[in-house]
Amino acid sequence: MQTLKIIRYAAWAMVAGLIFFTAAIVLGWWRVDGPGRVPTNGGIEIKGLPQIGGPFTLVNHHGKTVTDKDFLGKPMLVFFGFTYCPDVCPTTLFETTTRLQKIGAEARDLQVLFITADPDRDTPEQLALYLQSFDPRIVGLTGTQEQVDAAVLAYKAYAKKVPSEGGGYTVDHTASVFLMDRNGRFMGLIDYHEQEASALAKMRRLIAK
Repeated sequence: MQTLKIIRYAAWAMVAGLIFFTAAIVLGWWRVDGPGRVPTNGGIEIKGLPQIGGPFTLVNHHGKTVTDKDFLGKPMLVFFGFTYCPDVCPTTLFETTTRLQKIGAEARDLQVLFITADPDRDTPEQLALYLQSFDPRIVGLTGTQEQVDAAVLAYKAYAKKVPSEGGGYTVDHTASVFLMDRNGRFMGLIDYHEQEASALAKMRRLIAK
């Protein structure tokens, strides 16, 4: 009986830990410190987490080939989506645009990358046309399927084509925005439909770091 209680308590502890970790990612409670990119919460290391972010080579919406190194030195928001997205992508980009305006001059160095999860349709020209509706600081990125897949993998994001009626397709993808510091280190997430005050606070912390 005592052994069963110990096993039960251990299972509860594991579940509680998973719930805390998930909440920490969504709410941005933990950060990444030091060259080893070890996430911490109040100075307590949370080990065993994957590194988020890394090398990529893509083409921006002006047709220029760029790499991750071109964006170092400035804080960065990274969002994966596609221009044919019916709701999540335009909503996220519109919210990002309004938040940049609210923050004002403080956000002058903040970079926003919109990496397509649909390179077959999202050419540089298509991205340029689409992004005219949003803040000019938002940079669209595309490339070959292999290049886009590598970027998705580097950020531990998710993107998958889903067939639709009539022979077409849509794309399921990660709906959160990745917060990256000036050194390309992962600092947290802005969740889809996150409270406005919380999202603005995270962006301001990222800029100030």
